[in-house]
Amino acid sequence: MKRRDLMKSSAITGAGLFLTNSIVSNANSGTSSNSSQGEGCTILTKKRTLGSGKAALTVPALYLGCMGMQSGRGIVPNEKSMEKLIQQAYDRGCNFFDTAEGYSAGKNEELLGRAIATMRDKVLISTKFTVDLTKNPPLNDNRPERIKAACEASLRRLKTDYIDLYHQHRIDRSVPIEDVAGAVSDLIKEGKVRYFGLSEVGAETIRRAHKVHPVTTVQSEYHLMFRKPETEVFSTLQELGIGFTAYSPVNRGFLAGSLTEYSDMNTNDIRGIWPPFTPEALRANTRILQVVIEFGKTRGMTPAQVSMAWMMHKYPFIVPLFGTTKLSHLEEDLRTADFSLSQDEIEELEKKVSEFAVTGERYDALQQSRVEY
Repeated sequence: MKRRDLMKSSAITGAGLFLTNSIVSNANSGTSSNSSQGEGCTILTKKRTLGSGKAALTVPALYLGCMGMQSGRGIVPNEKSMEKLIQQAYDRGCNFFDTAEGYSAGKNEELLGRAIATMRDKVLISTKFTVDLTKNPPLNDNRPERIKAACEASLRRLKTDYIDLYHQHRIDRSVPIEDVAGAVSDLIKEGKVRYFGLSEVGAETIRRAHKVHPVTTVQSEYHLMFRKPETEVFSTLQELGIGFTAYSPVNRGFLAGSLTEYSDMNTNDIRGIWPPFTPEALRANTRILQVVIEFGKTRGMTPAQVSMAWMMHKYPFIVPLFGTTKLSHLEEDLRTADFSLSQDEIEELEKKVSEFAVTGERYDALQQSRVEY
């Protein structure tokens, strides 16, 4: 079943159902009013706060990842259409965008920079450093001098003089995390960066970095089929007052119903080399997807909305980081904020999902070596 068919079979409402107190309504979200906003258009008005104290950053309740607009997800869309999609997200209240220097060798930052050029002061940019693009092949290099050079290059590509949220993309085990945090702290003092983030790191690394400079958020994979952050890092984040941005909240499209064992993942699609996306694994894991579909049918929710609403209402410090190249999916994903799940519903969903073991390890050996859990 394709994702568009799932959308047709579910009554997607915009009723603005009661949300937990951790999601704050903001009617004055700063969205523009123009011709791309049709009557009945989804407008995201809910906010969340990542981090605490001086490291607190208020953001939309969901935010848009730009990587798949150019790489790793099949046929590459027209760049102009992707710039328009970013602008359409902004018009719908989603003014928080994620990219990285390593996405398409910096071209993804350039795409985002062009898309937001006329509204830079009204959007939040999240980008990441780790890969030295001047080397062939690119190398993971987190030395302080390289971080500062990477920041200058990202600023040029993004056509801005500051980055709102700057993440270490992947840990460089040859460089102490204290040195990394110190380099970003210097950039913050210089006004080139506003907030500091980490990605795919464990509790000890988080604590060590946070002692040098307050961490606003940790960005890592998290969804109904990969819940390891709950046992590895969430208690640390809650203790230190750090937020969490969940990338791949629908397991790289699988929990949205957009992948089957017959999907072509050999054309510009990095998923094809990973264990959970072999035809055999996709076939076996369809049992989990079916649970999510059935759960959503009785609530007028698509499986993508169920997957993201589950994490949003389970933890107040999580902001899902979703990706798409289609306006219809953008609308669908943003409507997640209109739904609420009770604690009983969360437990019911988790119990049903847990009845089926996930087939396929998260990563291949190379990718697994680049993360801490």
